[in-house]
Amino acid sequence: MGTVLISILIAYFALLMIVSRLISHGRRDGNDVFFTAGGNASWWVVSIGMIGASVSGVSFLSVPGMVGNIGFRYLQTALGFILGYILIARVLLPVYYRLPSPSIYEYLDRRFGRNAYKTGAWFFLLSKLFGTAAKVYVIALVLHSIAFAPLGIPFSVGVFMIIFMIWLYTRKGGMNTIVWTDLLQTVFMVLALVLIIVTFAHELGLDLPGLVELAVNSRWSQYFEFHDWSSKQHFVKQFLSGAFIALVMTGLDQDMIQKNRAIRTLKQSQKNMYWYGSAFVPLNFLFLLLGVLMLQYASVNGIELPAGGDEYLPFYVSEGHFGMLVSVCFVIGIVSATFSSADSSLTSLTTSFCVDVAEKKDDVMLRKRVHIMFCVLLVAVIYLIREVNDSSLIDLIYVMVSYTYGPLLGMFAFGLFTHRRTCDRAIPYISIASPMLCFVIEKYCATAFGYHFGYELLMLNGAITFTGLLSLSKST
Repeated sequence: MGTVLISILIAYFALLMIVSRLISHGRRDGNDVFFTAGGNASWWVVSIGMIGASVSGVSFLSVPGMVGNIGFRYLQTALGFILGYILIARVLLPVYYRLPSPSIYEYLDRRFGRNAYKTGAWFFLLSKLFGTAAKVYVIALVLHSIAFAPLGIPFSVGVFMIIFMIWLYTRKGGMNTIVWTDLLQTVFMVLALVLIIVTFAHELGLDLPGLVELAVNSRWSQYFEFHDWSSKQHFVKQFLSGAFIALVMTGLDQDMIQKNRAIRTLKQSQKNMYWYGSAFVPLNFLFLLLGVLMLQYASVNGIELPAGGDEYLPFYVSEGHFGMLVSVCFVIGIVSATFSSADSSLTSLTTSFCVDVAEKKDDVMLRKRVHIMFCVLLVAVIYLIREVNDSSLIDLIYVMVSYTYGPLLGMFAFGLFTHRRTCDRAIPYISIASPMLCFVIEKYCATAFGYHFGYELLMLNGAITFTGLLSLSKST
């Protein structure tokens, strides 16, 4: 099976290379094309591609695995996403489209000064680098276990292959290539997901009405929590958290906004944001439906599933319960999601470093070197995670990534919703102190009151940053 799956991976990459060549043929190798596709991308192409970039291969594994613990309640967060994307479209995009730079963090320079600008950019660079490395690492482990290891291919070679493939089809066209390859990869991801669902349903003897019945009346079909305020799954907490997650992880993220800036007009970019945000409810419903089907299949057939929900789908594939079709769909699905997430991350990291750190947005040779540099750094961080070989490190990285968005949230909120000036020199110190204080508060609340923060930690982090900026501010 390993040979077949690797052949599928190579064929998939070859298709991406063909698309990349066709799109890049005859175009000049300029940074404006690499950074923002020359501002000529169609809104619907960007919208579809952004779905795949947001989902990532980790979501392909973990969202179905949530069902055993929280049922369908994750949809409460997905509903909150819609509010977050509306706020991005109405509040943030008009600000970004007035900027002459492809970097969104230039807003901080105009509003506060150079220290705020550099702080925002470095927070993004560190967050995106470690977050992307963690996502690629998880998927590389899965591919290693089901495809590479059976053929004796070392883990390090598999990681190098993945990163090299991504570099190869994005090195020239950048965002101009990505908006199209991500569209293709999103389509493949959704098709793979649907085919896996259909296969499970067929094995359980379920037609469409039977699937609806299972989603509505199974023991895992809890959609909303309105009664227990102490629960992390309470509707208000989940809905507001979803709105803030979308706001910061898309609206304050160079990666996602850079794709929006590839669209020529603000109006079309806003349309993209509305459709893109709305798509997460049906997409996540499909992921959760897959989770129910996996649990139901195990229950009916007396199969003992792994302890971790994100191991369910790899378990079914590695054990060969459904033959080659599900294995191929699974590999195509996670590779599509991972490639579409990692390729845009590498492009945005390159953009932010060239524009925000080096401040040479027109230097093509620098951009090419920086693009390679981040590929190397990404591989190095993945190897670091591998050497530590501690699953809790993945959780730590994701926590660190979520902490870095809090200061960005506080800075942008203060800049957009107040007219006060604050001390630019103090902003780096406030931005570092805020996550540290959040960490102390989180540990204290867990020890003293038994309260464990969930997604609302992001809001606390942003509020502390906002308060710090306000305390040093003065009216204009």
